[in-house]
Amino acid sequence: MTSLSELQRQQGAELAPDGIPLSFGNPQQEYQAGINSVILLDRSHEARLTLSGKDRLDLMNRISTNDLVSLQTGEGRPTIFTNPTARILDRVMVYNLPEKALVLGEPGRTQPLGQYLQRNIFFGDEVQLKNLGAETHAFDLHGPQAAALMQQFTPTLDEQHSLETEIDGIPVTVTRRKPVMGSRWTLIVAREQAAQLWQKLTDAGAIPAGSLTYNILRIRAGLPSVGRELSTEYIPLEVGLWDEVSFSKGCYTGQEIIARMESRNRLAKILVKLEITAFVPAPAELYANGKPAGQLTSSVQAPDGELFALAVVKAALAHPGQKLEIGEARQPATILALAGVQPDYINAES
Repeated sequence: MTSLSELQRQQGAELAPDGIPLSFGNPQQEYQAGINSVILLDRSHEARLTLSGKDRLDLMNRISTNDLVSLQTGEGRPTIFTNPTARILDRVMVYNLPEKALVLGEPGRTQPLGQYLQRNIFFGDEVQLKNLGAETHAFDLHGPQAAALMQQFTPTLDEQHSLETEIDGIPVTVTRRKPVMGSRWTLIVAREQAAQLWQKLTDAGAIPAGSLTYNILRIRAGLPSVGRELSTEYIPLEVGLWDEVSFSKGCYTGQEIIARMESRNRLAKILVKLEITAFVPAPAELYANGKPAGQLTSSVQAPDGELFALAVVKAALAHPGQKLEIGEARQPATILALAGVQPDYINAES
């Protein structure tokens, strides 16, 4: 039986040391497919855990930013773990499946996320934690035709965020997530059936793509990423994650600071999309009129030559048209728009 990595190599994959495809040999085709049709990505380096027991949602609710106790079966919601100064520790998606909660995290975060959750399970909590990383793979479908492709296999998923189902006899957990382009679906499958599912998805029309293409689409969409915008340098509101914070739920670590920033309608920094004239690798310092203005956090050049960049800048400067300079060479840059999800009062002022 052909393994997943063997199948991916047959399709032209260049694999990273962790086994995740970087590219399938045609970056332009991958990129255009992500924009215009549908791409298939191996995201098995992302964290995957389950929590079982009657207190599973209560646990997640008390240690993160969003309201999770109200999740209906099949519903999913993003949430963020923050430290006492409200800085970002991790961002996850939580799905309320029958008898368990599925937790999907960022790349490379399986072990630290599991350790963090385990430390917060107290005596008397009826919660059991399981790491799915060793026994499953995770694939993503992205693009404007991703929903139509999924409809071929899971016609009952329309009104749900997650579903445990089968695709041509293969047991799969399907989830809906915040997209980088079109719609995004994550499929979790047992390791021994991963190659078979990958083949079925490519046979159905999905174009295999690597993590380099994902990163281009991610920056193009203005979404934060682990180690870049998702770090202890920033609080969730600063990097466009207002939709992942509840301002009406109970206490969690860092809540007082986040609530104070929201109630005062003022942030110190805001995530923005930049127009740049030449590629500058991130991170790099930003300046306005010779004074520090923020930091370039993500930058990339697409296969067609177009440049995309994200930056976290001082709130007073965060409006379209603001001129900036990048790094010691003072490369010119212009703010195009605010990134992520922002509150109405900021959008009205921009």
